[in-house]
Amino acid sequence: MNLISVDIRMLRSLQCVAETGSITETARRLSRSQPAITLQLQRLDVICGCNLFRHDGRKMVLTSDGRLVLSYANSILRLHDELLSRLSSPDIEGQVILGTPDLYAAYLLPSILAVFQRAFPRVQVQLHCSLSTPLVGQVHRGEIDIALVTRMNDFIGGRVVRQEQLVWITGEHSTAHTETPLPLALLPPGNIYRDHAIEHLEVAGRSWRIACVSESVSGLQAAVFSGMAVTVLGRSALVSGMREIVASGDFPTLPKVDLLLYKAQGTTKPAAKALYDYLSHYLDINREIGAVVMPDMREPESERPLNEG
Repeated sequence: MNLISVDIRMLRSLQCVAETGSITETARRLSRSQPAITLQLQRLDVICGCNLFRHDGRKMVLTSDGRLVLSYANSILRLHDELLSRLSSPDIEGQVILGTPDLYAAYLLPSILAVFQRAFPRVQVQLHCSLSTPLVGQVHRGEIDIALVTRMNDFIGGRVVRQEQLVWITGEHSTAHTETPLPLALLPPGNIYRDHAIEHLEVAGRSWRIACVSESVSGLQAAVFSGMAVTVLGRSALVSGMREIVASGDFPTLPKVDLLLYKAQGTTKPAAKALYDYLSHYLDINREIGAVVMPDMREPESERPLNEG
């Protein structure tokens, strides 16, 4: 039997081009030349017997065959990286304190932390859920080892590892989005999700009122599920029982927000470095393609955006 071997670097290039849509940016990120990246993708096309990308203007986008190959590539690369980490650091142990808002603890981190625990079974991760602003203060003071937070306007430092698209969300059978003034369920003052929601409604000339203030995503979800309010969250938090409101004059398109990863400056713990590297890698490579985040828990009916009105 004549077996075909796929170079792991080909899969890495495929994954990066799928994320960036650009040979140039992929070459920069992977420290390779543009012709080398192009050649790798051409060889992968030949091996697969199909075109994995097509051009959409100046951007490269996956074909249906490309999406299938990428799904396997993501799994292969995850296992490859997990194996190398496990073999290179078998003796790492200790406790790491990871701080993050409960939104990310629930919808971004579970599958990544599961991979980390398999690779480093002797490391204990203590999860500390709080709002982004106090977490940044805690990591700067060395009270926690690592923080994954939403970038606020006054934050300094940190590494951008992901972007979250903000969306308007209402209950699956709710009519709250049609009410005047619009009832809102929001995080406390000083949070950028809240700031963007209010700012965009003000620009649109839409009247609003606060129906719920909660420091946790569970409180916002309760207000949405009950039909008492509309909220603004990252699209990854859209679950069964919720619907996204299609952008319109009354509900302007919201921006993406940056997720920052911090590590306490003075920490020398190998366990903290290992977790920081894992989070940097898995959150970054899935910034757009979302291959190692929580599975989509939405039911088919909840996946359809809801037109305003």
